[in-house]
Amino acid sequence: MTEEKKNIETQNNADFMGDGMPAGRAQNIKGTLKRFFKDLMKQRGKIVFTFFCLAVSAVCTIITPALIGEAINQIFDGVQKAREVGGTFTVNLATMGGIMLAILILYLLGALFNYIPQYILASVSQNLTLSLRESISGKLNRLPLRYYDTHKKGDILSRVTSDLEKVADTLQEGLTEFISAVITIIGAFAMMLFISPSLTVIALLAIIVSMAAAVLISIKTNRFYAKNQSALGELNANIEESFTGNSLIKAFNLQAEMMKTNDELNENLRKASLNAQFITYAINPLIRLMGQIGYVVIAVRGAMSVISGSISIGEVQAIFQYINQISEPVTQMSYTLNNLQAAIASVERVYQIEDELEEMPDATDKEILPKPKGNVSFEQVRFGYSDERILMKDIDIQIKAGSKVAVVGPTGAGKTTLVNLLMRFYELQGGRITIDGVNIKDMSRRELRSILGMVLQDTWLFNGTIAENIAYGRGDAPMEEIIQAAKAARIDHFIRTLSQGYQTIIDDELAGISGGQKQLMTIARVILANPSILILDEATSSVDTRTEVEIQKAMDHLMKGRTSFIIAHRLSTIRDADLILVMREGTIIEQGTHKELLARNGFYAELYRSQFAAKAS
Repeated sequence: MTEEKKNIETQNNADFMGDGMPAGRAQNIKGTLKRFFKDLMKQRGKIVFTFFCLAVSAVCTIITPALIGEAINQIFDGVQKAREVGGTFTVNLATMGGIMLAILILYLLGALFNYIPQYILASVSQNLTLSLRESISGKLNRLPLRYYDTHKKGDILSRVTSDLEKVADTLQEGLTEFISAVITIIGAFAMMLFISPSLTVIALLAIIVSMAAAVLISIKTNRFYAKNQSALGELNANIEESFTGNSLIKAFNLQAEMMKTNDELNENLRKASLNAQFITYAINPLIRLMGQIGYVVIAVRGAMSVISGSISIGEVQAIFQYINQISEPVTQMSYTLNNLQAAIASVERVYQIEDELEEMPDATDKEILPKPKGNVSFEQVRFGYSDERILMKDIDIQIKAGSKVAVVGPTGAGKTTLVNLLMRFYELQGGRITIDGVNIKDMSRRELRSILGMVLQDTWLFNGTIAENIAYGRGDAPMEEIIQAAKAARIDHFIRTLSQGYQTIIDDELAGISGGQKQLMTIARVILANPSILILDEATSSVDTRTEVEIQKAMDHLMKGRTSFIIAHRLSTIRDADLILVMREGTIIEQGTHKELLARNGFYAELYRSQFAAKAS
């Protein structure tokens, strides 16, 4: 990362904490739920069928206690009649058999129609997760570079993995339970009212108290789960930094400090998770206790009603079963509601990425420069990472096709930013940049970047074969051209010494490839792409002097007839440049050839002499 990017990341740290990782609760519960419901309704057919199946299952469950109560009444009446006549009690199989068969059928239907929604919702949740992940993947490709400058990679990774998994798990497990609970509670209350309104009122009071407690607790749970997801994002970001910077951490003996930071983040996650889990699992026994108190009151009142003859013993038994049917769903609803709080916090973090401002859309999909020559012009260019802090002001450069342009200056002067503007990684605040007289904003990014070839200071190779890495910009390139590019980059001989040659897989387990050799592969990649304009950002910084000479020969051959931008700290390597741009604090303060700039005895001459003196000493 260049110095100017580091500065802007530090300055935007407050913004990152402000909208990137919520430090408290979900910020817009109503809006998030509305948006999530809209996404969910894209599968409305499956949702409606799920609702139907759950309704059938709930109705089967609701009818069963009434049938059991009827069976108990028949047994009770039979026993009483046998006592009155002094006979023996016998079960009427014709009547009881029909009741038992009906109960068995209801149980089987209830189980079947409860299984089907589980299967369907598994599909719904995975399809929704896939849709969100595809949406986020596309969004991340459309976000400007400034978003990645101001957000930690680990936190972004946490949002598209663990947050989405939390949403999927809650949807799959919680939605069926929630719908079943609502239908069961409504149906059970209706049956209770039909049997005994007075006992129903007592049960209703107990349920209201339980629900009130659940709602109060769920409000707190939302805040705790948001903190839990935020702590997880911070931990993931730290782990990612630990992995990518492992060698540097060891080089500076900072293992202990890194472990300390990791332990602190782990402890923060443990506390946040403990609070969230405690609240969630404390609801169940609390509501169950309230339900048991109401259960006792109803038992006493029901016994008195049976004695008075206003209700049968079978109906009391049915009332108790309905209370159980209500109490369990209420408890489950409370548990599900608290899980939904966690899902809301997670899905809001996902939607925050979707709501980020994207790159400006391309003006056209048509190819404007089928045969680019390479004339580049910066006209009154103004740029800043924010509108309040303008880094570059009124930059004017005229570069002829085939010119070799060097960009020099101290660290943080804006050298990399200048070429990033040419690549259109950032949008300008003013002025324009043209290639062959065409404003780059009028070109599609795809066309623009196909014209430009870039070799960065930091090498990037993906998990694949060496041939695939070299052909990254041209996947259809024949093997002969890949080998020719490797030869031009002076890396062919080394590749052939490997056991699998060009088919050697590059991964973390492959040892023996140095940073310089990886850099040569990235140079071969650009050579194969054969762009009209080259951008070399300290392309030889990772190789030794002897290798640098070989690469320079290849580069000199490659740059013939092509416009080239070379960002360099070693001024001795760019003395033959057609134009040298000297940058300081984001502005071009001098430009000219090496001899012209030395003759002016300005800032460039000062830089050159200081490097020469340092080398001599």
